[in-house]
Amino acid sequence: MGFFNLFRKKPATPDLPESSGLGAGILVFDNTSEVIRAEKVLQEAGWPIRVMGPPQEIQTGCDLVIEFPLVEKLRVRRALEEARLSPLQVVPVNCPLLKPVDLFHVKDFGAYLMVRAANMKLTVDKASRCIVNVSGGGCPDVPYLAQEMVGQTLESAPLPRDIGHTLCGYALQLAFEEMQRRCLP
Repeated sequence: MGFFNLFRKKPATPDLPESSGLGAGILVFDNTSEVIRAEKVLQEAGWPIRVMGPPQEIQTGCDLVIEFPLVEKLRVRRALEEARLSPLQVVPVNCPLLKPVDLFHVKDFGAYLMVRAANMKLTVDKASRCIVNVSGGGCPDVPYLAQEMVGQTLESAPLPRDIGHTLCGYALQLAFEEMQRRCLP
């Protein structure tokens, strides 16, 4: 799989069955590239997963983990092995301290709405749905992403996954998708 395939449109996944009582697990990887590849493999296989921030107790340097239904642990590991992916840890979420951290933070400024995903922020004028600011991150493509997106509406803006090539582009795509969900007419 090529690097640019990481930014292709991902199929929607159902919510994790938190109320099922079966519990969740966390897949911890060595680096963000592995998390993005694992997300793609598991979503294509149809598992309800979420990319989240790791709890402090298990941070390893990578700032993303994958939450999955723990009952699927063996099948998930098998799918990852077939894709030549090996998590550093598979941790059951059995106490509040091990809960992963939501990547999204939303701030309503009245006329404007800001969504932050990881370190990337996207701000939109709520009335016009026009992107007024893209900021955050430290990747070299952030200024380009901002240049291409600011001044565009949510409907006309290029997708960050189509024009970005870094972790910041990936995070901005997540913020963009969350903003679209929140700003549906």
